[in-house]
Amino acid sequence: MKTDAKTENIIQTKENDTHFKVAQHDPVFMNSDDARGVRLQLDYLKAEVKMKEYGVHHTIVVFGSGRTPEDDPMYQEARLFGQLVGKSGKSPDDCSVTLMTGGGGGIMEAANRGAQDVGAKSIGLNIELPREQHPNPYITPELCFQFRYFAIRKLHFIKRAKALVIFPGGFGTLDELFDMITLIQTKKTACIPVVLINKAYWHNVINFEFLVQQGMIDTIDTHIIHYAKDAMSAWDTVILWHKENNTPLF
Repeated sequence: MKTDAKTENIIQTKENDTHFKVAQHDPVFMNSDDARGVRLQLDYLKAEVKMKEYGVHHTIVVFGSGRTPEDDPMYQEARLFGQLVGKSGKSPDDCSVTLMTGGGGGIMEAANRGAQDVGAKSIGLNIELPREQHPNPYITPELCFQFRYFAIRKLHFIKRAKALVIFPGGFGTLDELFDMITLIQTKKTACIPVVLINKAYWHNVINFEFLVQQGMIDTIDTHIIHYAKDAMSAWDTVILWHKENNTPLF
């Protein structure tokens, strides 16, 4: 069909308009309220597909402050813990039990760094924030993800988790801690060991005994929580818990 210059211009204008674009290439549509369900699904699927591809069956999840400096003793303990988890695999490519962090700096960086020290793969789940969060350089590149939604990120934290090991941290760490222990308390997920490093710190931050005294939680709820003084005792706690509950990690 022959067209004149005016018609060609009209067609070109329409083809350049975002409304003409295929849905996934239309940023206006993909960022709309109506497409939120699709975005949630994509947020979940990208990491899920990759972890399946690399044979990630179980994870040991480390939470903690992104502000902890390298010369802090807790940084060194987190790094050692990453080494302990990393050395537990059958080979460097064995992802059957893999270290997972939030992918940022501080404690997260230290744990990923420890895994890299011993040649093991590790996972980082970063989050898209107004103030950009950069992934730390020690995450295995093909297992370094960024999420739009906190909810989907948390889902991946708990989905394969066989233990949660939590170092001192702030609001983000507390948010992750309480979300996870609530899922365990309400039996929305299987019980796993939740190990808090540095008992003195956590007793100053959270008074679980006071919550029991006030009738806000039951005594049995406090049994979800374990305490450890350092990386080695935390790892021993995880191994012993699974042995006693007949759910061996390996």
